[in-house]
Amino acid sequence: MTLPLTFSADVRAALDAGHPVVALESTIITHGMPYPRNLEAAQAVEAEVRAAGAVPATIAVMNGSIQIGLEADTLEELARTSGAMKVSRADLAVCIARGAVGATTVAATMICADLAGISVFATGGIGGVHRGAEESFDISADLLELGATPVSVVCAGAKAILDIPKTLEVLETHGVPVFAYGQDDFPAFWSRSSGLGAPLRADTAAEIAAAHMMRATLGLPGGQLIANPIPQDAEIPRAEIVPVIEQALAEASAQGIAAKEVTPFLLQRIFELTEGRSLEANIALVLNNARLGAQIAGEIATARAR
Repeated sequence: MTLPLTFSADVRAALDAGHPVVALESTIITHGMPYPRNLEAAQAVEAEVRAAGAVPATIAVMNGSIQIGLEADTLEELARTSGAMKVSRADLAVCIARGAVGATTVAATMICADLAGISVFATGGIGGVHRGAEESFDISADLLELGATPVSVVCAGAKAILDIPKTLEVLETHGVPVFAYGQDDFPAFWSRSSGLGAPLRADTAAEIAAAHMMRATLGLPGGQLIANPIPQDAEIPRAEIVPVIEQALAEASAQGIAAKEVTPFLLQRIFELTEGRSLEANIALVLNNARLGAQIAGEIATARAR
């Protein structure tokens, strides 16, 4: 059977010519912020990728197909959509078969990018091991996908609401190389440091691209995780954000909020408690990751053209 992939004109042209392409997820559009702020943020991220010399490929499921790159009118349509499925590995095929609208998580975006021949994906933060996972077994599918699908993912670290030490342990178990970009500390989304050292450090996009290609040469499964610290002028320092996170977690526990409802609740409460700073920081870090993703994609494209 033919793969259910539909490419935007500029993404198709870029892939055919061997030019750099950066995959972008769509849950930030449908589940991250209200319209029109979501559309503006998506457009800004795409513009950042283009400014850094690559072509953006925002990915979503629409009309029974995986859309690899969204034309301007389709991006606007998705931004106005309510009730989109938040799809991961478990329900990606179901969403396509039903003809539903689906916003891709990190895991689903990796799968779709790989199917389309895209090697680099820029996002905000990855999912990970949730606090209390020793009882709930709540571990994001993002971590298993990183161990299985050969895409290099640029993020700002794991979301600080997670259990970061356990997240790093699971990544190690699944053989995922985890780089901190330009520093030794593993970043924690809104903050440049989690207080933990990163397993690996990379200081250039070329170094990351070379490691990506060597994994393919060796036949190693899975991708790479590149943790790119939020720009200094946009961060919420760890000493400031940790008490806010603890307060939000305590409120979630007191209200009996659990499972899939936890993360949306925590992010909303952190937004309220920081008076909107967490959202501004989120946008800044995604833009920063888009720039680095484009640089890595450019280095891979250049190496392949030699």
